[in-house]
Amino acid sequence: MKFTYLAASVLFIGSLGNSSIASAQMKGMDTTIKVKPTPVGKFYIGNSLDAAIFSIAPMESPFSGNKVSTLRFSYAFNIGVTVNYDFSQHFGVFSGLAIKNVGFIEKISDSTVKRRTYNLSLPLAIKFGDLKKRNYFFAGVDLEVPFNYKEKGFIKRGHKEKFNEWFSNRTPSFMPAVFAGMSVKPGLTVKLEYYLNNFLNTSYTTNGYQPYAGYKANLILLSFGADIHYTKPHGMKKGAHMKFS
Repeated sequence: MKFTYLAASVLFIGSLGNSSIASAQMKGMDTTIKVKPTPVGKFYIGNSLDAAIFSIAPMESPFSGNKVSTLRFSYAFNIGVTVNYDFSQHFGVFSGLAIKNVGFIEKISDSTVKRRTYNLSLPLAIKFGDLKKRNYFFAGVDLEVPFNYKEKGFIKRGHKEKFNEWFSNRTPSFMPAVFAGMSVKPGLTVKLEYYLNNFLNTSYTTNGYQPYAGYKANLILLSFGADIHYTKPHGMKKGAHMKFS
């Protein structure tokens, strides 16, 4: 029995010694791996996402007069990529290519008409602030090309009628816009955008009739999203944990 207690005591003390040695070794080893900050003086690719877009349009209509359109929400197919170039950790520029779902909703008495386009977007902007920590402001211009138009109308609790056209003449061929916004760590963005021309082509004619004559609607968008880009880790050791800087 005494031998058993003695053996157990030796094993316990040995385990404490090994634990202390392992702990000392861990303290002496730096397991914090930093990721390179935003590259300066180099191009890099990002993943741009306007996850949620809220839109209205101050409008004139021969049917409903002057008013602001009903608030519209869009979350589908607002995706894109950005090409970034930072001159320093506080100033840079970016461009890119994106697909956006934009439009407005018009209510006329008990009727509702929804109009939207899918646009190919080409932004060009500057950004300034703490680019490394993703706390910065940005502003720029956006040239958009609508490639699919959809219109849906219905009377309350009534039959819905809808159609869509590819590269329709119902809208302008180009939709220029200006925008400004901000990013907060870790890259969440909020952006306000204003479209400079009329959403509808007032001279569009079908069967001798101009359905959009007298219309004027300039979109205003408020979007919430994320700007994600990755830089290559360096000095990473197998089994070590990454700590983003």
